[in-house]
Amino acid sequence: MYADIRGTRIFFDIDGAALVPAGPVMLERPTAFVIHGGPGGDHTGFKPAFNRLTDAMQLVLFDHRGHGRSAKSDPATYTLDENVADMEALRIHLGLEQIVSIGTSYGGMVAMAHAARYPASVSKLILCVTASHHGFNDVAQAFVAANGTAEQKAVCKTLWDGGFQTEEQMRHYYNVMAPLYSHRHDPLAEQFRNRGTLSPEPLNRAFGPGGVLRTYDLRSELKHIIAPTLILAGRHDWICPPQFSEEIHTLIPGSLLHVYEEASHSLRNDVPQALMTDIIDFVANSR
Repeated sequence: MYADIRGTRIFFDIDGAALVPAGPVMLERPTAFVIHGGPGGDHTGFKPAFNRLTDAMQLVLFDHRGHGRSAKSDPATYTLDENVADMEALRIHLGLEQIVSIGTSYGGMVAMAHAARYPASVSKLILCVTASHHGFNDVAQAFVAANGTAEQKAVCKTLWDGGFQTEEQMRHYYNVMAPLYSHRHDPLAEQFRNRGTLSPEPLNRAFGPGGVLRTYDLRSELKHIIAPTLILAGRHDWICPPQFSEEIHTLIPGSLLHVYEEASHSLRNDVPQALMTDIIDFVANSR
């Protein structure tokens, strides 16, 4: 399905029902936006990993502008600010009063900025393996320099040089870096990554010299978030290590923080059952 909003066309898909029969009544369940990371990826990596959430909520999964099945736009608009405004426009387009917002990695950056700028639009906020400012780049670069293989150092140089030209180059990057993204690396996961559509231009404009993710800083905005917030991190995360989740925790009043000890950046691969249980419990029980 598509939404024509803000001069572009955003692809979205819906999993689960918002209205379900419960004995003699109909039960209304919350709708959650599942916000993908990258930049340069799409929503497909969350299928079927997040399907269990449909036991408790309806999911809206979408591709950022210029990503996946969404329309290509002016590359100058491939920014965090535009993605935040698109997310709010999609909420309005779908006629939703409030959403549960679930953002992972770059999606967490979009989610926390959206919750800060449109606080009345978000009922619950879940931030997974993310960071509130560009400082994570220096930490990640230092980690790869100290611990990466020669091939990992080479593909990361392409990342921070903003040098990806093709989808195939991006797939090679993720295949080479997969052992760092997942604490429990499964070589067979490559076949599932190939289901997604990868987009080099948004990735280059985010991580290359002067890119959005080399300069952004949301820390001063986080005090405006009023939604109950759950922050989830992986102890072995190389690109958004727990120190950045701990910092967000200090900046969002009343937030909760949990660090999974046996996980890296890909929580949905490393601790899928615990992740789904924790999100469902938080949405059901937080006030």
